[in-house]
Amino acid sequence: MLDLDLITTQVRKNCDISDAHHAGLFSICGLALRLRDLYKWEKKLPPWVEKDSSEILDWIDDREQRWEKLIDGDYEPLSISGHKYDPFDTAGINAVLEAGGLFYGAGYARGLKPTFFLTRIDEKKRVNGHKVYILGRELARDLLTLPALTQDSCVLLRQEAARLFLWDSMFYIKKSGRQALAFALKNCGLKDQDTGSLRRNLAKIFAAQKKTYIYHEVGELRDTVFGRDLWREVIAAFPNTPVELLARAVKDLLADTNEHGTLNYIIRERKQAALGFYVAFFDGLAIEIFPELRASFEEFARTLNWQVIEKAVAVGYNTAKHQAETIVGIFKEGKEKNDMKWAQCEIEKRLLCKIVARK
Repeated sequence: MLDLDLITTQVRKNCDISDAHHAGLFSICGLALRLRDLYKWEKKLPPWVEKDSSEILDWIDDREQRWEKLIDGDYEPLSISGHKYDPFDTAGINAVLEAGGLFYGAGYARGLKPTFFLTRIDEKKRVNGHKVYILGRELARDLLTLPALTQDSCVLLRQEAARLFLWDSMFYIKKSGRQALAFALKNCGLKDQDTGSLRRNLAKIFAAQKKTYIYHEVGELRDTVFGRDLWREVIAAFPNTPVELLARAVKDLLADTNEHGTLNYIIRERKQAALGFYVAFFDGLAIEIFPELRASFEEFARTLNWQVIEKAVAVGYNTAKHQAETIVGIFKEGKEKNDMKWAQCEIEKRLLCKIVARK
C-alpha cells in the first residue's frame, strides 16, 4: 500500500526547496503572479477567484519564511514503500506510483529551475504513437504553472494547471491579442465575452484548447531539427540568458510548425477557435521570429481561407529551422574552441541583434 500522505509531503518539500533556491529568477511582478497561482492551487480556488490582498500577503509571508528555512537545503530522495528514489528518477518512481493511479513529474524548467509535481491520473491514451497522460487533481506542485510537458518520451497534460494557465492568459492578454481572442471566443459560441461569461464557459473554452497543448508536446517529441539532447546541452550551457530564451522560442516554434505539431493539427481539423487562441497568446520572442502569423491570421479572419495559414506556417517552420541550425552550428564551434562565451556572443550578434533591429 502506498503512503499517500508521506509521498505528498516529500514531494511538496522538494517543491519548496526548488522555489526557495530559484525565486530570484523571476521579476517582482512575475514572482507575484506565480505566488498568486500557487495560493489558488493550495486553497483549491477556481482560477477566477481573487481573495483579499491582506489574506494573500499573510500567506506569502508564511511561504517566504518557509523558504528561508530551506534555502540551504538539498533535494531529498523519495521514500516509497520502503525504497528510496532519487527525486529525478521519474521512471523508477512512476513504475511504483502508476498502479495506484498517481503520476510524479520532475525535471528542469527555464533557468534550469528544478520543477516537481504529484498528481492523480484521469486518463491514458495514445496520440500519434505517443503515450499521453491526462492528469487530474494535483497533490503537490511548485511555483510553475506548466499546462503540458514531456517526460520519459510521454506527453503530460496537467489539466488543473492548464485551466489556470488558460485563465491567466485570457485575463492578462495584451491589447495586440484581443482581436484574435474575440474571434476564438466567438467560435466557441460565446456571444458575451465579459468576465462572467468567461467564468461560466471556462470548461467549453478549455475543451477547445486541450488538444493544442497535447499536440505542441507531440510536435516537440517529433522535431528532428533541434534534437532534444543537443537542445538540452544548449540550454544547460546558457541558463537564464537571452540565448536560452531564444533556444526555447525556436524549439517551441519548430514543435508548433512541424507536420506533427500544433498548427498543422489545427489546420487539418479546421479548428477556428484553437487558431484564434493560438494567435491571441502568441507573444514574446516567438512573434519577432515569426511575424507572418499575425498578418496571415488577419486575412484568415476575413476570408476563412486555410491556405493562407498553411503558407504562413511553412514560412515559420523554415525560419525556425534556419535559426536552430545557426544556433547548433555556433554552439558546436564554441565547443571545439572551448569558448562558450564566444558562442553566446556570436549567437546574440547573428540572431538576437537582427530581431531587435527589426522592432
